[in-house]
Amino acid sequence: MTLPAVTFSHDQAEAFDRIAETLRGAGIDLENGTTQPLQEGRSRVLAVIGKAGSGKTLLLSELARAAEAAGLALVSGDYEPKRAKDARSIAILAPTNKAASVLRLRGVPATTIHRILYTPVYDPEYEKIAEWLEGRGEKPEIEGLTEEALDRAKLSYETHRSVPAALAMAGLRGSDFITGWKRRDDPLDLGFVDEASMLDEKQFNDLREIFPNLVLFGDPAQLAPVGQSGQMVFESLPEPARLELSRVHRQDADNPILDLAHALADPQVDFYRFERMIEEAAARDERVVWASRVESDLMARSPVLVWRNATRIRLIHAFRNVHGAPEDALLPGEPLICDGIELPLKHRKKRLDLEARGLIKGAQVIYLGPGSKPGFSRLHVVGAENPQVSAASIVKIERPEEEEPFIPFAARMGATFLHGAAVTIHKAQGSQWSDVQVFAPDIYAAFRAGRTEAGQPMWKRLAYVAITRAEQRLLWVTRARLAKPAGPLGVEDLRALRKSAPLELSAQEE
Repeated sequence: MTLPAVTFSHDQAEAFDRIAETLRGAGIDLENGTTQPLQEGRSRVLAVIGKAGSGKTLLLSELARAAEAAGLALVSGDYEPKRAKDARSIAILAPTNKAASVLRLRGVPATTIHRILYTPVYDPEYEKIAEWLEGRGEKPEIEGLTEEALDRAKLSYETHRSVPAALAMAGLRGSDFITGWKRRDDPLDLGFVDEASMLDEKQFNDLREIFPNLVLFGDPAQLAPVGQSGQMVFESLPEPARLELSRVHRQDADNPILDLAHALADPQVDFYRFERMIEEAAARDERVVWASRVESDLMARSPVLVWRNATRIRLIHAFRNVHGAPEDALLPGEPLICDGIELPLKHRKKRLDLEARGLIKGAQVIYLGPGSKPGFSRLHVVGAENPQVSAASIVKIERPEEEEPFIPFAARMGATFLHGAAVTIHKAQGSQWSDVQVFAPDIYAAFRAGRTEAGQPMWKRLAYVAITRAEQRLLWVTRARLAKPAGPLGVEDLRALRKSAPLELSAQEE
């Protein structure tokens, strides 16, 4: 086989060939760049598993590039054109907005699983622009849009390959061109799923119903979804369907964070020895920090990772106190985590509107200020392609030793949020931040508890997931102390990321 123009390790090359062989049986020939019409028949599921640094993302990227070169149309979740009956398609998925944005930053056009389950319905007038952007029609004439606006849209699409982002650059809002959302009726074709360790059985079964050809990419050393007895969905696949990447790539070999992550596999390494390794790494490399206190400035954009909920709540309370946040209001710049949407069934369309803009359970959000209506908040959805949104909000602030959360303000219904200055390591899976603080006393508590998951000490799985969330710098926090902030909370760093005017999403009863 002629491999892509990258340097693959032996195990990557073998996995590429095995996947290509399987797809050839499904009528997708990556070697010759050709396809045959989709034939109904047995489903094909493969899994590529490997620890951090083993090259899963590179392999996914090259497979996706080869599939598109073979003529498979990319299904992005933000706009889905009408395809010919015999056309083949590919979708690249991640369980969360943050995980999808990590892939997009690496040049992989990913979307969330949720966005594939529900598809947007475009106004026919603006659908002409989408067809032109994708090269399937002439440049349209649209009332109210100038030639310059359309040219801006074209340039944006060529850069980001996102129809909504391109239309936003033309001065349109989502409510202008999207008339509604509908549950997907027809199956798709080939799906690549990153962060597959986060999938539960229901999500896996939903994906198998939609995609007759499915390739999962996951890390077996991470934490399994809650309620799955420590097992990940790809572990139930037969041995030939699991392709393992074991080599850590040369370009990552000098990364002290990955070195520490892989050291956890050594059964001789207990918590005490692991902490000595961290201290030694910190002495020779600035990418590892032996920290005696939590940095409150980092908490505003990168949550402290903890094991226990009680620790999470205490750190959030300390963060709000040190910034002088009032009990009855949020300060612009405070981080939030979406905890779901509280809407009755009759408001299904409004729920889909909120979820389509990234407000799904687990999404990281920054509070920008009050909205234009009572109970509304202006929000920045971290990792979303169009991050600015205004939505009816229910904000819950948990406080130490109190069972019920305090609600500083709330709409009658809408998107619900918890504070996000600290999150559990379970909820952090799939996300990455430049700088990550890990609260070591909680890892030690897990070590002392002696719990295991799937035959591995729980503290090692927690430590592995936590430290591999760090892209550039790991701060190992050894004490329950909080440093004073260098300045007040703010949102200036988010202004440059604004792509369009925020979309007002009403979640109130009419």
